[in-house]
Amino acid sequence: MFLSVIIPTRNRARYLSGALESLTRQTNTRDNFEVIVVDNGSTDNTQEICASFTDRIPQLRYFYEETAGLHTGRHRGMKTANSDILVYGDDDIEATPTWLEGVAEAFGEKGIVLVGGKVLPKFESEPPVWITRTWEKGHQGGRVLPYLSILDLGDEVKPVSPYYVFGCNFAIRKSVLLETGGFHPDAMPPELIRYRGDGETHVARYIIEHDYKAVYHPKASVHHLIPRDRLKESYFFNRAFGQGISDSYTDIRSKKSISLWKLRYFKFMHRLLFSLTFIRQARIQISYLEGYCYHQDEVRKDPDLYSWVMRET
Repeated sequence: MFLSVIIPTRNRARYLSGALESLTRQTNTRDNFEVIVVDNGSTDNTQEICASFTDRIPQLRYFYEETAGLHTGRHRGMKTANSDILVYGDDDIEATPTWLEGVAEAFGEKGIVLVGGKVLPKFESEPPVWITRTWEKGHQGGRVLPYLSILDLGDEVKPVSPYYVFGCNFAIRKSVLLETGGFHPDAMPPELIRYRGDGETHVARYIIEHDYKAVYHPKASVHHLIPRDRLKESYFFNRAFGQGISDSYTDIRSKKSISLWKLRYFKFMHRLLFSLTFIRQARIQISYLEGYCYHQDEVRKDPDLYSWVMRET
């Protein structure tokens, strides 16, 4: 089975080299996959890094896409892919040697449209105890910490909710991705944060609504670099703020209007929780509420932003 590995990147050449290095060690033979790097407006030496791997990954292709936005890079990769199986990875992963072997095995089962596996943390520095405890606590028959995009659901192949196939290790049939209309807007530079959407969550929801099958395959696993700046409370607050924006975007699209009752309720909860700011979880929830309310207010004030949120694809 031929696979198209797609890695969007932006000014992260120092991490990208590790991801590409891991692709030189795959148990899948070189003839069975291609690698597409979409440079999403980098000003560093990303192109040179890619060029340095062409001897060891002959099927590596590099594209420059100046338009900002993670979804833009993902779609450019989709359009140029030669396979119906698209394997999306982040530029800071290191794939296990069996990553692509596991993806191919999973798609060999009839009816499978989405495949994920473990996303194991590779901490750049020692994580604080509260993060370690949260990760080790256990969830969904394994370990999941969504704000760091890490997940381990064990060592057995099993059906899985599409919501537990994270974007940094996300393999999907191109035909199904086209059915969904593609990814919604996702990670944005800070100055464009109001244009953030719900990314691959939209795709996961579509798969559920159409009774398609997703599977977790432990061979199809990666290690995900967790930089030291993501081990700070401030990162979790910013990540929660972004999640609030994403959920506001989802609500507006699904209900076709701004949810004024929910907005009022969230603003009330924000005031209530503010008295508990010494509690970490309360502060994270406050950030989420702030993101949700910020986006709802921005859309209410700006008809052009509402049109952006409601675009068909």
